[in-house]
Amino acid sequence: MLSAYRRVLVVTAVPAEREAVLAATGHRAPHLEVIAGGVGPAAAAAATATALVTAAHEGNPYDLVVVTGIGGGFAVNGVGAGDTVVADRIVAADLGAETPTGFTSVAELGFGTAEHLPPSRLVREAAEATGARTGPVLSVSTTTGSQERAEQLLARHPAAAAEAMEGFGVAEAAAAHAAAHGAQLPVLEVRTVSNAVGPRDRAAWRIPEALAALTTAFGKLVS
Repeated sequence: MLSAYRRVLVVTAVPAEREAVLAATGHRAPHLEVIAGGVGPAAAAAATATALVTAAHEGNPYDLVVVTGIGGGFAVNGVGAGDTVVADRIVAADLGAETPTGFTSVAELGFGTAEHLPPSRLVREAAEATGARTGPVLSVSTTTGSQERAEQLLARHPAAAAEAMEGFGVAEAAAAHAAAHGAQLPVLEVRTVSNAVGPRDRAAWRIPEALAALTTAFGKLVS
C-alpha cells in the first residue's frame, strides 16, 4: 500500500527499529526515507519537523508520514507480544495536569489537542495488509511500569491497544507542517508489541521478536 505514495517519511525512535524497517525493503525502496529520530515525543517531533522542512525546501516533499517501532500492548484488550497494532487514534495520554479529581488532558484544559485521527481508509488498508489489530495507541513521556499506572491509563482510554512514546510528537509536527503549507499530510502509526503494559518485567520482554514482527509488517506494507 505504501507504493501508492510518491514519497514517505518513516520515523522510528532508535537505530534497531530503523534497521528492522530497512530489512523489509532490502534497502531498496527509494520512495521511503527511514530515520531514527530519538526516544520520546519531543525528540520525535523535532526530527520529524526537520525532515519535513528540509524536504519541502529541496522541492521534494513527503505525502505520508509513518511513525513506527516497538511498544507495549494492553493484554486486557487482547494485545500480546508479537502482535501488530495500527493506531486508529494517536493519543497524548499524559500531556495535561494532575488535579485533586484526577488527570485533565491538555485538550480539556483548553490548551490544544490531545489526539490525532489517522485517515480511516489508511488505517483499514494498513490493518488489512498486515493482519494488525486497530485501536488507540497511547503516547507517553514515561513508559508504564506498574499495574496502578496501567489501570489509570485504561480508565481514561478503555479501548487502548498499545503504548509507545513517539506517535503524538510525530503527528503534531506533521499537522503543524501541513497547516503552514496549506496541504494535507496524513500520519499513520504502526507498532509491534514487545511486552505487556504494566509492572516492569524485563525478563518478559520480547524485543527481538517484536523487531522481527516489525520487519514482517513493513514487508507487507511495501509489497
